[in-house]
Amino acid sequence: MKHWTGRRVLVTGAYGFLASHMIEELLSRGAIVTGIVRDRPAESYLQLSGCDKKIRIAAGDITDIEFCRRVINEQQIQDVFHLAAQAIVGLANRSPLSTLEANIRGTYMLLEACRVLLADRCPLEAIVVASSDKAYGDQEQLPYVETMPLMGRHPYDASKSCADIITQAFAVTYRLPVAVTRCANLYGPGDLNFSRIIPDTFHALIEGRRPVIRSDGTPKRDYLFVKDGVEGYLALAEAVSAGKCRGQAFNLGTGQPVPVADLVKRIIQVTGAHVEPDILGAAAGEIKHQYLDSALAGKLLGWQARTALEEGLAITFSWYKNYLS
Repeated sequence: MKHWTGRRVLVTGAYGFLASHMIEELLSRGAIVTGIVRDRPAESYLQLSGCDKKIRIAAGDITDIEFCRRVINEQQIQDVFHLAAQAIVGLANRSPLSTLEANIRGTYMLLEACRVLLADRCPLEAIVVASSDKAYGDQEQLPYVETMPLMGRHPYDASKSCADIITQAFAVTYRLPVAVTRCANLYGPGDLNFSRIIPDTFHALIEGRRPVIRSDGTPKRDYLFVKDGVEGYLALAEAVSAGKCRGQAFNLGTGQPVPVADLVKRIIQVTGAHVEPDILGAAAGEIKHQYLDSALAGKLLGWQARTALEEGLAITFSWYKNYLS
């Protein structure tokens, strides 16, 4: 906790789901937070929690290197959490260029800004870049481990593979104090992207509708409670700041994959509804099974997922029920 008191922290994509929870936790630990935002949404967890009024907002685009340099330099940033991304898989499939521009160009522009400023003795100590379990693509063996090749083949997956590799290149070539997270599917209070399975299912059930499963229900995924994910990011930043784990990537997941149909049944049980999901079997452009081995994070960071799925879903249901009412 004391590590973050008074530290000057930059969070990109500040209105995003994970970023909002990250900022909330950083503020609770006494950090001084600056958030980079490009587009201001009508609503986000950052606004609903009131945290947007407690941070400094820098409006601009992370693909603009001069903007990145100015913000990091003027705010004398010590830690960067690079979370800005176009993260909607369906949108990436329909419009790949905007996804590639944001996720790849946005990453290397931010890293280059950090590299140049470090050469000028900027106080920057730690940079954590958000990759994804989707960066691994389809693998013959599961769970994913950090030594596997990055083989994203769909637009969003490929953008994360590229950004991940570029980040490691900056660490190796320029000794940038940077590390990578590869998170499982995050869920929890405040996710207002209702194209995702958990928000969409809660939304349907609270409104008295049958939930829809776009796939055939068999794909397995790893679902990580957002506050556990935040703890992993903070632990990694602390390690990098101490001169450890630089250039390394870490899986953050539960190691307990759940088929989509089973997940939806558990959500139905949490809400107390008595319905059956509508299984469309129509999903395309997604990896069949994805789940992570997070032993390395346990060994080097002392991190593990602590929130059981049923507990996390109950907390999340309570939030959505209050929000949607």
